[in-house]
Amino acid sequence: MPTVYDVPQDMLIKRLSEYLRRLPQVAPPMWSYMVKTGSHAERPPAEREWWYMRAASILRKLYLRGPLGLADLEPMYGGRKRVGYSLAHHRDGGGSNIRNILKQLEAAGLVVKDGKKGRVLTNKGRSLLDKLSGEVFKELVKSNPELAKYG
Repeated sequence: MPTVYDVPQDMLIKRLSEYLRRLPQVAPPMWSYMVKTGSHAERPPAEREWWYMRAASILRKLYLRGPLGLADLEPMYGGRKRVGYSLAHHRDGGGSNIRNILKQLEAAGLVVKDGKKGRVLTNKGRSLLDKLSGEVFKELVKSNPELAKYG
């Protein structure tokens, strides 16, 4: 059975965001359409459904990197900020976006707090990611039959 490690991340995140869109617990707040994703960004995201893509990306990161807290996730979603003529500096991503997504994923039963270490995937979340990566792998095998030997 293929896992998250075996499929391309863009296809998995897209499939996972479509699944999260159907969950009633995961919904973007009203302010998410006009807020930037961090102090490094100049404008809000152009894609209207960015909330679900970010939630799917966070789930994938929790699957791959184990228990992660807000302080671990903020630098991952940060970027470069120009400071006049000086060199660019790294700025962390917006914590409110990530925090609200984590709370919604907890309400959906996909993530749970792990003491002081941060948040981890539940068995339900891990099996969901494995199931969706299996579906993505089947699509890849249809387009390229040589990949069947790896599944």
